[in-house]
Amino acid sequence: MKAHVVSSEPKEVNLSIAEADIGILYIIQHELLKAAGTSFAGVIVKHPLTNECWMKVGSSSAPLAEIQKAAESAIKTAAGLKDLFYSTVKVE
Repeated sequence: MKAHVVSSEPKEVNLSIAEADIGILYIIQHELLKAAGTSFAGVIVKHPLTNECWMKVGSSSAPLAEIQKAAESAIKTAAGLKDLFYSTVKVE
């Protein structure tokens, strides 16, 4: 995954993310929207033939810090789901 900042303001950031799965970005978006300080979090595929997604985040505090917190929370949630899956499903 390659990400770079397209534009940045004190309360809003736009990111371009290449070589990423939109599903992962939707999980991060979900975590962002649960945060009280986030006013907007959106993810789109720029074009189906390019492997590039755009993310826009509006926050009352530093949006890049909010994205980092959301990504860390998404990682913990996915790890918990993985543990649950492996403890429930038995592979023979």
